Amino acid sequence: MLSYDYPLYRPPSEADSLIFQVTLGCSFNVCSFCNMYRTKDYVERPWDEIKTEIDLVAKQMQDTRRIFLADGDALNLSTDKMLQILDYLHTKFPKIERISCYAMPKNLLEKSSEDLKKLYDAGLTMFYIGIESGSNKILQKVTKGATGQTIIKACKKAMDAGYTISCMIILGLGGKTHSKEHIDDTAKVVSEVSPQYLGALTLHIEDGIREEFMTKFKEPFVPIDDADALVELENLVSKIEPKSPIIFRANHGSNAYPIGGTFPEDKDAILGKISYLKDHPELCRPQGFRGF
Repeated sequence: MLSYDYPLYRPPSEADSLIFQVTLGCSFNVCSFCNMYRTKDYVERPWDEIKTEIDLVAKQMQDTRRIFLADGDALNLSTDKMLQILDYLHTKFPKIERISCYAMPKNLLEKSSEDLKKLYDAGLTMFYIGIESGSNKILQKVTKGATGQTIIKACKKAMDAGYTISCMIILGLGGKTHSKEHIDDTAKVVSEVSPQYLGALTLHIEDGIREEFMTKFKEPFVPIDDADALVELENLVSKIEPKSPIIFRANHGSNAYPIGGTFPEDKDAILGKISYLKDHPELCRPQGFRGF
């Protein structure tokens, strides 16, 4: 029905959502750990193209309840253009309950609080935000374009405007050398932000960016193994002290072990499961069954 410009990505929780590509690629596109949009130039799609696609799909999917705005940088659009898209989506899909998109910290900081509130009131209610690490050293090494403090500021700005946010962190991003700093500082950022949702992925460096990642890291990078990942996860969970409930998932296909629960009520149970898995490495997901 829709002719997508591939590759196309969306969060796992948007598996049943209708997707519209309002931008192509990523305006930043230099994070050394991310290969998602390296084959694309960043483009803001013309309104006429977006409107035509909405009109086409609305004729057949009027009962759509969730929409995800792709690619990686929808929030980089001007507030006026986003409002135009959101208003039209609500006109064409009367049963819509949620519209969401990815959001980089810089996108959120560049929007005024007033503009974020306008977009929220127009129906954009959820952001997916990559924290990746809370360590300024590691964020610099992987050219994230943010610091722990700017990530906290951006996330709080979104939540103050009413948004639900789902954040991601990456186990192993500091390698063995910087594992402790990575986890300690990430737990501090997560605790300070206390997003409604938190997902933990495990670092997988694709061949196309491996040389760039190693070069930008500026020192030998020693990757963690499955046992190290469990130790990082255990330390992260033990150090998170949320200000409000966090639904936590470490069940992404990149992880060796599927683990989840809600902070703070399930914290002890999560730690108990991690302890059990440390004693039973045979339960890990085989490499061939992991998705990245």
